[in-house]
Amino acid sequence: MSAIRFDSVAKRYPGGQDALRELSFSVEAAEMVFITGHSGAGKSSLLRLVAAMDLPTRGLVQVLGENLGRLSRRAIPAYRRRLGLVFQDHRLLMDRSVFQNVALPLVVAGVGREESARRVRAALDKVGLLAMEAKLPIALSSGERQRVGIARAIVAKPELLLADEPTGNLDPSLSAEIMALFAAFAEAGTTVLVASHDLNLVQRMQKRVLVLDKGLLIDDFRPRPRPKASGDAAASNVRGLD
Repeated sequence: MSAIRFDSVAKRYPGGQDALRELSFSVEAAEMVFITGHSGAGKSSLLRLVAAMDLPTRGLVQVLGENLGRLSRRAIPAYRRRLGLVFQDHRLLMDRSVFQNVALPLVVAGVGREESARRVRAALDKVGLLAMEAKLPIALSSGERQRVGIARAIVAKPELLLADEPTGNLDPSLSAEIMALFAAFAEAGTTVLVASHDLNLVQRMQKRVLVLDKGLLIDDFRPRPRPKASGDAAASNVRGLD
């Protein structure tokens, strides 16, 4: 079964704006896929449907075996706990420390204090912010806040990771590191869906790309497989992200 399936999906907002039109595609489990397109193409609307923040106007949206059009309001919180969400605007709690912000999904899930602390520090280490765990978000740069949001999204080891312009405020070197981290999660079994306008970065990743234009899917690009690295080199690359 596909991790994500859209079948003739349309989304019309009040006022008659068609954000998505007759959108059909599927994403396999543990696949990493980019969504690109100009501003207003429908990237964020697509992610909002997958996250059950909006309902489709028509068509089928099926994610992790759930028909989201039939998901009850009471079932939505449990569904979202299976996801990791990275937002453009960070959505951090400004009166809580970096550590507390990242730990929030684990608190909701009832993870014990020691295990929670271990996971939080591992996630912060992956995004280069371990030394800032006690700081408040207001003391961080915009790029650092973005990385806190990424750490929060991955801390609970989600089945599906959704990222809306996750590298928009990061320098090219750190952007590449974050994308490599996302790719490592896909290699470990997490399905990853990333909306990005950074075409150079997307092209370097050599992953599948869905291209939207005014709510329509105009291309589904699948790169040719590259020659595999030697076993030792590949293993070393993965271990570096553990």
